[in-house]
Amino acid sequence: MDPNNGAAARRSAHPYLLLTLTMVLWGCAFSSSKSMVGQVPHTVAAALRFGGAALALLVALAVLGKRAAPVPAGAGRRAAAAGVLGVFAYNGFFFWGLSLAPSLDAGILIPVMSPVLTSTYLLVRGRERASRQRLAGLGLGVCGAAVFFVGAGGGAGGGGTRLAGDALFLLSAVCWAAFTLAGPRVMSGVEPLRATTYATCAGAVLLGALAVPDLPDVRWSALPGSVWLNAVYLAVGAAAVANLFYYRAVAAVGPASASLMMFTVPVVNTACGTLLLGETFGVLQGAGALVLLAGAVLAVTSAARRPARTRRPASAGAAKVTEPPC
Repeated sequence: MDPNNGAAARRSAHPYLLLTLTMVLWGCAFSSSKSMVGQVPHTVAAALRFGGAALALLVALAVLGKRAAPVPAGAGRRAAAAGVLGVFAYNGFFFWGLSLAPSLDAGILIPVMSPVLTSTYLLVRGRERASRQRLAGLGLGVCGAAVFFVGAGGGAGGGGTRLAGDALFLLSAVCWAAFTLAGPRVMSGVEPLRATTYATCAGAVLLGALAVPDLPDVRWSALPGSVWLNAVYLAVGAAAVANLFYYRAVAAVGPASASLMMFTVPVVNTACGTLLLGETFGVLQGAGALVLLAGAVLAVTSAARRPARTRRPASAGAAKVTEPPC
């Protein structure tokens, strides 16, 4: 056996290992975040998660970023500005939604609707061509989302509160779709670790400011140890490590292949939400989730099979952001 072929196979498999680990970390984070929101105000939960993530990334940057190329003028500011949308706005809506609706809903709507919204925008603007399969997939996705929302309003555990939470999850998906579209341009020329750090720190500062009014309501000494364990996991594992793994993997395999892996997140999240938190879907909501997922898979896979090649970033270290961290 040619050792060069073996080395090439290992190199090609490495990004997919990173993607798999990322999807597991993100999938588990929905229920972990929901657990935190049950103990502290949602604004404080978001600030704890991304304040910790910012600290972890700053340490990683100090240790690992010394050999990175200098950041072009203005690129750092652009990456930080992207964090306002991709960290602050996205997670502000996400944690607010978790205070009203189950994590099961978030794990379906956010990772599945984000690529649907992104693809729809690209097709409407003429930046990508539409095949019949892709249009059918997007149509199914929209129909599935509509059924899902109807189920949220009247299914098991449904009602106005759950419906409002699902609407906030949809706003999170809109934020991440916009971040996806702006990401390659905004963050080009910045090494992935540095880009991740700048974006996370900018978002964490704003989330911290948002949490200030709720801080006096928290009885810090009475918080159980599980809250702090969740905070560490969400900050280090699901935010810092997972995002860094994702940026590195997407730079190697491209956003199309990475988007296919994203559909494992609802599976992991559903297992965690049902087994750990006892959450459930109503029949109508579950049917809508299946239709939504099927439509999104059809739309994304039909796009991934297109022969056209994605233009590579000008810098090998440029960050490509395509799907949401939870």
